[in-house]
Amino acid sequence: MKWQDKGYLLSINKYNENSAIADFFTENNGKVSGVIFGATSKKIKNYLLIGNKFHLNFNFKQDSKLGYFKVEIDKATTPSYLENKKKLFCIIYTMNLIKTLTVDNETNKNIYQLLNNFFELLNKDNWLVFFIFWELNFYKTIGYDIDFKNYVTNTIIDGDEKFIVESTKKTIPNFLVNNDTNTKNENDIFSAFKIVGEFLDKSILKPNNISFPSSRIEFGKLIK
Repeated sequence: MKWQDKGYLLSINKYNENSAIADFFTENNGKVSGVIFGATSKKIKNYLLIGNKFHLNFNFKQDSKLGYFKVEIDKATTPSYLENKKKLFCIIYTMNLIKTLTVDNETNKNIYQLLNNFFELLNKDNWLVFFIFWELNFYKTIGYDIDFKNYVTNTIIDGDEKFIVESTKKTIPNFLVNNDTNTKNENDIFSAFKIVGEFLDKSILKPNNISFPSSRIEFGKLIK
C-alpha cells in the first residue's frame, strides 16, 4: 500500500542509529505511525521538530509491522516559537494530546483543520484564551462536549455577575461561560485552563484509563 499526504509531526523517537519512529496526523489518513529511514541525516533532522508540517510518502507492506515514510518539509511551523517557551510547550502539549486521544488510521479532517487553526491562533494577541476554546473544540470533535451554561447559576457578588457551580460552589470565569475571547484577566485565564484540565481528566482520561499528560502540567507551570 502506498499513498501521499500532508501531515503534522506528533512525535518522534529513535528507532536505531539512523532511523526513527514517527507519528503524523494527516489530512486524508488520520494518525499514522511509521519509520523514517535516515532520520539523523543532516538533510532532514533539523526539520524533524514536533509540530512541523510535512509532505509524506508512505509505503506499507502487509508482512511488515510498520510502514515507512519519506518526508519533505511543507511548512516549518515550530521553529518560529523556539524562543517562546510558553508557545513551544503549548505546541508540545497539543501534539501529545492529539496523539493520545486519536485513533490510528482513522481519517478525521475536522481534527486536521483544527491543527491548521491551532498554528494560526498562536499568532493572536490573546492566544492563550483562544487556545482554551480550541482545546474544548477538540474535545467536542472527538465526542466530549461540555457547555458550562448547563452547570452554573449566575449571581451578583459585590456588584459583579458570577457563575457558580451549585454542587461544588466553584466559580467559573465569565468568559468561559459566555464564550468571550476578549478577556485579559490573567487569573481568570489560568482558572479556566485548570477547569478545562479537570474536565479532560475526569470525563476523558480516567474513564479510558489514560494518564494525565505531563506536558500539560509543564505547560501549566509556565502560564501560572
